[in-house]
Amino acid sequence: MSKISWRQVSALALAAFFVVGSLSNIFAPGSIYEEYLRWGYPHWFHFVTGSLELTTAILLALARTRLWGSALGCTVMLAALATVTLHGEYGHGVPPLIAATLSIVVGWIAWRKRLPSPA
Repeated sequence: MSKISWRQVSALALAAFFVVGSLSNIFAPGSIYEEYLRWGYPHWFHFVTGSLELTTAILLALARTRLWGSALGCTVMLAALATVTLHGEYGHGVPPLIAATLSIVVGWIAWRKRLPSPA
């Protein structure tokens, strides 16, 4: 039986979050599409967000690109947080805040793994 560490599980769970987010943005139902328009984004911008989230998920799933994935994911989530905050939709800010925080944690773990171990 292989052992999977909580570090791997947290990175893969975060990747799964970004997969779900990407799919809901790429195949945006009317409500999500209307939110993007209400926030002032062009009609195609949900594709950009979905593509960035899917790229984040792929990068997070691979150990050697996890640091890049966490950086991209944090950036995307901070942009989402800024959007909903600027529009006064504070309740919508909780998921991006949590995802950005988890991205920082996963990134910190990946960064620490890249450092040489003290002798």
